[in-house]
Amino acid sequence: MSKAESNIKTFTTQVRRLILKFSELKQENAELYTMVDERDRLITELKKQLEEAEKKYDALMTAKMLSIADTDIENTRKKVNKLIRTVNQCITLLSEQQ
Repeated sequence: MSKAESNIKTFTTQVRRLILKFSELKQENAELYTMVDERDRLITELKKQLEEAEKKYDALMTAKMLSIADTDIENTRKKVNKLIRTVNQCITLLSEQQ
């Protein structure tokens, strides 16, 4: 076999290796793109879940503030009623003394 034939065989072998390597890298690249797309989808889904959780949290905080306000109003009403009864008792006592 001549030097040229040997060089051609070596060149052909290297080209086949490069083609094989290219095919492997192309397949790996496709798999990586699939993984990236899946992660992007997951990130989008998680962002939506986070937004929903934040909305629920805000609603719960608003409800909590309203319930606290209702409790405060009721307690204040009870205190005012108690003060009114006390004032009425004082007025009654003063009226009886005259």
